Amino acid sequence: MKTEALTDDIFNENIDSLAYNLSNLFHDKSKQDYKRDLLSARYRGSRYHLIRRNVNYLQLKELKKFPIFRLGQYKGGFIYKEEHKRIHPFMSLAYRTIGNLNKSGNIVGIEGAYNDELNGVQGVRRMQKLSGNIWIPVSDGNEIDPQHGKDIITTIDVNLQDVAQTALEKQLRDHNASHGTVVLMEVETGEIKAIANLALDKNGHYIEDYNYAIGESTEPGSTFKLATIMVALEDKYIDLNDSIDTGNGSVKFYGHLIKDSNYKRGGHGKITVRQAFEVSSNVAMAKLITKYYYDKEKKFVDRLYRMNLNQRLGVELVGEGKPYIKYPDDTLWSGITLPQMAYGYEVQLTPLQILTFYNAVANNGKMVKPKFVKAIRFHGEIIKRFKTEIINPSICSRSTIKKVKELLEGVVENGTAMNLKNSHYKIAGKTGTAQIANKKHGYRYKNKITYQASFVGYFPANKPKYSCIVVVNAPSNQEYYGNRVAGPVFKEISDKVYATSLDLFETGNKGQNIKVMAPYSKNGYLNDLKEVITDLGLRAETKNIKSPLVVTTAKDSVIELNNRFVKTGIVPNVKGMGLKDAIPILEMQGLYVVSKGRGSIISQSISPGTKIRKGEEIVLQLI
Repeated sequence: MKTEALTDDIFNENIDSLAYNLSNLFHDKSKQDYKRDLLSARYRGSRYHLIRRNVNYLQLKELKKFPIFRLGQYKGGFIYKEEHKRIHPFMSLAYRTIGNLNKSGNIVGIEGAYNDELNGVQGVRRMQKLSGNIWIPVSDGNEIDPQHGKDIITTIDVNLQDVAQTALEKQLRDHNASHGTVVLMEVETGEIKAIANLALDKNGHYIEDYNYAIGESTEPGSTFKLATIMVALEDKYIDLNDSIDTGNGSVKFYGHLIKDSNYKRGGHGKITVRQAFEVSSNVAMAKLITKYYYDKEKKFVDRLYRMNLNQRLGVELVGEGKPYIKYPDDTLWSGITLPQMAYGYEVQLTPLQILTFYNAVANNGKMVKPKFVKAIRFHGEIIKRFKTEIINPSICSRSTIKKVKELLEGVVENGTAMNLKNSHYKIAGKTGTAQIANKKHGYRYKNKITYQASFVGYFPANKPKYSCIVVVNAPSNQEYYGNRVAGPVFKEISDKVYATSLDLFETGNKGQNIKVMAPYSKNGYLNDLKEVITDLGLRAETKNIKSPLVVTTAKDSVIELNNRFVKTGIVPNVKGMGLKDAIPILEMQGLYVVSKGRGSIISQSISPGTKIRKGEEIVLQLI
């Protein structure tokens, strides 16, 4: 407040404008209150007067432009102390993977892996304590300037992350599941474009508390059948049109009963290897592998090892689960181990390890390491780029890759995942339904079996761009098959990726007659949306619309409109809207709106359904 350069003339000429700007920025005191406080401090001859604590970066930028303050520290007496914090700007999106510093001092996720780069170097400055617990800097020439931390540029696409996380949470709720994970990877580079891990907490909310994709090793079940078939094809014991008799859908090995799922009562009888894979026959896999690898178990497992299935991926994020591919000299190896391994039991892999294996098939045999960070930036300049790392240049022969690609397409076209089939582009992949073993009680506990449903694959099948895995643990609403529980999440993600990617549209439909898909539309006012939809020549489907606001959903070639009601005194849900529609709705409810970003609203700082307090600030994040 008291500096020789800040004369009475300058102060008196600008005090009104400064007080007005401060009141308008913070909305905590009137212009008159600010002016009175500043005049009083100057009259007392105070060397320092605290304006406000905990100012954010955007507010600081505005303060620097205000009258008097814009003169700087020495001429205008404006002093501020910077405090840097790491925040999650997109709230819960990829929360666990982005990482954080927890109360125990442990850092997880990308923050943990790159903490040194993010931290920078702390500066040193002498500070003097004044009355009122106010600290001011003292310049004595011995300061050490701090060095800002570097920026970590992740591979995650916020739009795709939002799609993946929303689709996963909806499916978990619909099936009352314990937890689940989804990972979307770019085939050629290994870049992770989306990764969501959600678990049900004690309050009934799905939160990110553990990275299941990276850390949870479980028996994968039928998704492991791809590796089984590849081993037998590589050793030239089988071909796709060879036949295998599955009988009535059950077979015993050393008294242990192996059964096919009840997709067809009475079993599938005599079928080809191709058909066995498409219908996911456990019996066929067990019989084939036992026939050709009995007394040659090491040959079978060695082939799995050569495809890197027994090795960690070595991702930079801590906590990667260790794969477990049992070897014949293992003390736990038994007479039923080989047939069990054939359809995905007595082995353990994490979802990311399974996805990386399928991604290698999509990538014509080249296995690449999953990548979470693209580059490191300092003051706007890229100082380091991370190249794609190759784990294995060729996990098997080209002929085997060609054959298993046919099999994976067949699963969607003719087999257990026909519900994912569509006319726009082809999906290739494999369903999985595995029983989860209790460590103490085995697969059945209290006369109940717990399941894990999964689907893993890639798209477009003819020229793969993305691979994806979805795993849902312990669905409990009488539905546990991979195609019905995990498959819809995969399809919702692939549909939205495909619909918003022109290059995929051209790749996936070359030479086909294309049916036009409805575009993505923001939620908003009914009349405005109907006008735009009509002008664009699109079709809208409206049923019992009784609200001026609507929620939009793209379904095939139709945009479906549904009611969105706003209750007085309750914070409305404006997610998916643009600012033009959201601001008047919120302001009419008495809220003060602050927006960040552009595009559609992806999060709001006050949860929908909360009771409104007039004048309360609500922050909208757009992307």
